[in-house]
Parts: sequence; structure tokens; C-alpha cells
Amino acid sequence: MSGARLGFVAAAAIVVANMIGTAVFTSAGYHAALLGDPQTILVDWIVGGVLALCGAAAYAELGAMIPKAGGEYVYLREAYHPLVGFLSGWVSLFAGFSAPIAVAAIAFGKYSAVLFPGLGPVEQKALGVGLVLAMTALHGFDTVIGGRVQAVFSIAKASLITVFIGAGLLFGDGDTAHFAARNGGLDNVFTEDFAVALMFVTFAYAGWNAAAYIASDIRDPARTLPRALLAGTALVTVLYVLLHVTFLYGLSVETLATGAGGGPIVEVGDAAAKSLLGATAGTLLSSLIALGLISAVSAMVMAGPRVYAAMADDGALPALFARRSARGVPWVAVVLQGVIASVVVLYGELGQVMQYVGFLLSIFAALAVAAVIVLRFTRPDAPRPYRTWGYPVTPIVFVAAAIWVTYAQVDAGLGHVWWGLGSIAAGVVVWVVSVGLGRRDRSH
Repeated sequence: MSGARLGFVAAAAIVVANMIGTAVFTSAGYHAALLGDPQTILVDWIVGGVLALCGAAAYAELGAMIPKAGGEYVYLREAYHPLVGFLSGWVSLFAGFSAPIAVAAIAFGKYSAVLFPGLGPVEQKALGVGLVLAMTALHGFDTVIGGRVQAVFSIAKASLITVFIGAGLLFGDGDTAHFAARNGGLDNVFTEDFAVALMFVTFAYAGWNAAAYIASDIRDPARTLPRALLAGTALVTVLYVLLHVTFLYGLSVETLATGAGGGPIVEVGDAAAKSLLGATAGTLLSSLIALGLISAVSAMVMAGPRVYAAMADDGALPALFARRSARGVPWVAVVLQGVIASVVVLYGELGQVMQYVGFLLSIFAALAVAAVIVLRFTRPDAPRPYRTWGYPVTPIVFVAAAIWVTYAQVDAGLGHVWWGLGSIAAGVVVWVVSVGLGRRDRSH
């Protein structure tokens, strides 16, 4: 396998690109419908950013302590049991990467239709699949080239968002009255609706752990990985909060919640840009979102196969998935992920896939963050080049919030909960069968 060659900029860029995707530009309408108060919406995004930073700090310790590709799969295997590690990898194959790749690709097709109105549903699906296949080919060829492309996309995306925020707040035709408290104000923070809304925020922030999946491809991971995780997450947190300040400056919560069709506005970025800066700005922002979705697909296509390859190295998946090219790329795993994502693009529905992904990722991210505490007790003498700041408060806060959000979804009876639990149960069955077959083969 080739040496690890990705530096701080490329690693941080992967974090930024994984985080800035579909949900930040589409979920404000759902927040407005659930919470009905602009101040509570902003608090929701601030809380989500704080939780992401707490999680990134925990992953930084884990990644520096165990600088191997695979992310949660490796951490949960070491902290708990091989079954728990396998389940995280199993979930990653579908909900961690393939489904989010498909979500971003589907959205790319839809935003392309905004830019090119002649594109119908079939053409939109074709564009989405084409994007997945193009990024699969790129990252199946070379890690370093893919990392450099990722850095360019991420810098461009963050810069353009910054320009939109500045233009909207400084020159936009907005109204500060949109920020006045409504519907009980900040009392909403303590409700179940806040926790359900936080699930959408959690999905939007998903990706703060992305660099951990490619630790073995990073130069000096003990030093570079913590810096990349924290810097990338902090940058995106600032951008997300300011972006929603800009959205709310341009659109009232009533408009966001009902829109022209009576339901929550989905194309929030486009609507806010048009309200603040005119129709041309809406088109430009749609172009920005399309660029961001290309970057998000690229980052996830790059990170995911490292998990599957690590599982195959341990015998949890067929050895075929660990096969690497001369450049060190786990190309079979890259292709597998691309096939699954393409199928979801063709047959999946955007909203349902987003909820399914958010539910499962919350569970396994909480288990991974809790692993910091577990390993402090079970492996106290292990080298820890980086230690989680605020320990044990930061991991406890993250885990407690994840439990609250998960409970709120179960209590609300949301259908995707059962699909998520079914996926976990299926993973248990696959693991038991795989272990049984492995023992039988060894006995012969």
C-alpha cells in the first residue's frame, strides 16, 4: 500500500465537504414548522454545532490513539465487541455513505433542473447517477489526486457561502423583525419538537468525523487528524449559524413554514437569495448548492470504502473488498459503494432516506464518542497523543443529547425508526451467519 500523503488542508477539506451538503439548504422550513420561532431555530443550529465539536474532540482522541482507516468500525471493535464494530460498518455501507451519497446526488439532479428547467425527472436521475459514477472513477484511481480535487471543491464552496452571507446581510432587502420571538420563544428549547428538529440539524452536521475514516492515508495522523477534525467542524459551525441568520433575515418563519404551496419551503437557499438579492442571486446560489453537492459526493465516495476495506482486512467482509490497487486505493469497495448509491438514486425518496440516515448515524456516533470513556478505563496506558478537551463533560454531553434525540424520534412514532432498527437486526443476523461459516471453515 502507498504511504500516507494527505496533509492538514486536504484532511480538513474532507471534513468541510462532508458536512456541507443537502440538509443545510433544505431543512429550515421544517424547523420553522416544528418550532415556529426564529430564535429557537438559531439555538438549534448552535447546539448542533457544539455537539459536533464535542464529537470531533472525542474522535480526535480515538483517531490519534488508533490511527487506522475505518472510523467507528475500528473504535467500536476495540472498545466493545467485534459485533458492535461490524454493525457500525454494516450501517456505514448503507446509511453512513451509500445513502447520503445518493441523497446528495438526487438533490444535485433537482438543483440542476432549477438551473436548466428543461431537465425532467429521468434526466435528473441520470445526472445524479452520472455524478456518482464520475466520483467513483476519480477516487477509484488515486487517493492523492482525489484529495487535491476535494480541497479545491471545499475551498470554493466555503468561499462562495461566505460571499452569499456577506452580500445577504450587508446588501440584502431583509427585515430584522423576522428575528422577533414567536410561539413561546426560547421555551421551545425544552420540548420534544426541539429534539426532533435537532435530528435534522444532526444530519446537516454529519460529516464532522469524516477525516477519521481515512486516518491511514493522512500524513502524521496523531498530529494532523485532531487539527483537521476540529478546524473543519468549527468552520462549518460558524458558516451554518450565519447562513441561517441570513435565511431568517430574508424570510420570516411563517413564510418558511408554509411557503406558496402551504407546506415547508424545501428550496430555502433559492427562496432566501431571491428575497434578499433578486432572481439572479437565486440562480447563482442554486449553482453554489450544485457545486457543494458535487463536493459532498466526492468526499463521501473517498471516505466510505476505507471502512469496508478495514472490515475486509479483519475478515468481517469478504477479502475481495480489501483488494487495493497499486496506488493503495481499495477499488473493489469503491465500486461496491458506487453501485449501491446509484441504485438508491434511481429508486429512493429524498426525505425518507434523510430521516433513516439521521436516526442510525446518531446511534453509532454516540457509541463511538462513548468509546473514549470506555477505553480510558479498559486501556488506560495506551498512548494518547491527543486527549479530548473538556473530558469527561464533552463526551457525556454528546451522548446525552444523542439519547434525547433518539428517544424523541421513537416517542413520536416516526416510520424510519423501524427501518433503522430493522437494518441493525439484519446486520446481527449477517454477523452471526458469517461467524458461523468462518468457524465451520476453520474446523475443516
